[in-house]
Amino acid sequence: MRGRRCAPDILAIAKGLGADYQAIGATLVSDEIYDTIVGGSGFFQHGHTYIGHATACAAALAVQRAIGDVHGRGLFTGVELVRDRASKAPFDPKHKLHAVIKREAMQRSLMVYPMGGTLDGQNGDHVLIAPPFITTGAQIETIAERLADAIDGALGVIGVR
Repeated sequence: MRGRRCAPDILAIAKGLGADYQAIGATLVSDEIYDTIVGGSGFFQHGHTYIGHATACAAALAVQRAIGDVHGRGLFTGVELVRDRASKAPFDPKHKLHAVIKREAMQRSLMVYPMGGTLDGQNGDHVLIAPPFITTGAQIETIAERLADAIDGALGVIGVR
């Protein structure tokens, strides 16, 4: 088993699919599951009130095309990091930029929630910030400054400027 990747056969997704612009959910299946359904009856019983809703599908497609973004709701904010803003190309996953940013942020007394592989399971880095609702405007500015410094520091660590 050494060196083999573990992947689910069936994965239910929702929140990130529509990025909170439109409610949507989906079920992703492995090739083996898909081929079994298609090669069998081809029938998969499912259905919900908004199944295949055109607006939800359009919103989800737009979200999938837009990476390298900052978005959130209230004070809960996600910052997606890309190597090139024009092409939205991600950083090489070997750098684990999200983890380096977390370390740099902690050195600046800022807690962030890092995650890698958010684009396709391997590529893509983001960090989340989630300050309490009682955070003041001045504290938000401090958070933004420390996050910017942590990102700059992390880019220096991995040798990218």
